[in-house]
Amino acid sequence: MTETPAEPERARASARYVLEIAANSLASALAAQAGGASRIELCAALELGGLTPSPAQIALVRERLSIPVHVLVRPRAGDFAYADEEHATMLADIAHCAAAGCDGVVVGALTADGDVDVARCRDIVSAAGRLDLTFHRAIDICRDPAAALEAVIGLGFRRVLSSGGMAGATEGSANLRRLIERAAGRIEIMPGAGIDAGNIAALMAATGAREFHASAKRALPSRMRFAPTDALGMAGGETRSDAAEVRRLVEALHDAAAGA
Repeated sequence: MTETPAEPERARASARYVLEIAANSLASALAAQAGGASRIELCAALELGGLTPSPAQIALVRERLSIPVHVLVRPRAGDFAYADEEHATMLADIAHCAAAGCDGVVVGALTADGDVDVARCRDIVSAAGRLDLTFHRAIDICRDPAAALEAVIGLGFRRVLSSGGMAGATEGSANLRRLIERAAGRIEIMPGAGIDAGNIAALMAATGAREFHASAKRALPSRMRFAPTDALGMAGGETRSDAAEVRRLVEALHDAAAGA
């Protein structure tokens, strides 16, 4: 097939933008890759905001994927002020990710006063070594996001994942733009939360962001033929990233990039 004159320019424009998919399983990770995602953030328990996946899952995903694999390192649900034993667990998980050949980790820690825990994060940066570092949405509950951003930049993180302190990135777009302007190219600000094919172009225009984070997930029905009452909340099917939805996101991002 012969390329039209517009296709190389569209490809060059698209290459400047990144779509990261939050993948909660090997199946989700494979769907993300099949749909054209730039990389994945591997995690467990998306319904809890994401937790550290198992060592076996990390190994299988790294073995099966050719795109970059970043791993969420979060030892529990809830806030991001960690006890000593939780911090030690995070450092051990980061070391495992490095040994498993992962490309990056997604992590963060705060003090009880709502600031970036610089001391603990220095340990994290040291443990990560060569790994690409993303500071996750802990920044969205910091008391001073601008000061938190400067701390994260000073620590050497490569990007920040944020919804702009709101429930979704669209609602937080004005705050995200302010963070991007403040960052001034020193670090990537990656909008995440509630992003889909229908809003990613508007979000790009509103924020000026170049990297975007989405889950592209859909609920699957249970595979069980026996259908018990769900009084315990354990009879439903799984939630999984969908290759077709990832593809729609990629196409919307590419179209927006070409018109930017």
